[in-house]
Amino acid sequence: MLAMWVKVRIKPDQRKRFLDAIEVDAVGSERDEPGCLRFNVLQDEKDPNVYYFFEVYKDQAALEAHRLMPHYATWRAAADTLDGPTEPTALRDGLSAARPYWGKV
Repeated sequence: MLAMWVKVRIKPDQRKRFLDAIEVDAVGSERDEPGCLRFNVLQDEKDPNVYYFFEVYKDQAALEAHRLMPHYATWRAAADTLDGPTEPTALRDGLSAARPYWGKV
């Protein structure tokens, strides 16, 4: 199992375009990718221009496959809605007993 925690800051005047694009990617990822176990988009409570993505993949190959999908291309095309670079953090399962929670990995 491989997880990503990604922090992004958006340009306030580009919020709708950002949300439209990331929704296409998140929904498409969970719907169309057997290797994508979760894709959540969360908004910071204190700063409405900061969002976090919590993505969980079966393995590195599933993450690489995700980056080839049409819905990912939609998201990449909207990268100019961001105010600065993304801040990704790679994570791994800290509790082997929790593996069934993520599905068949």
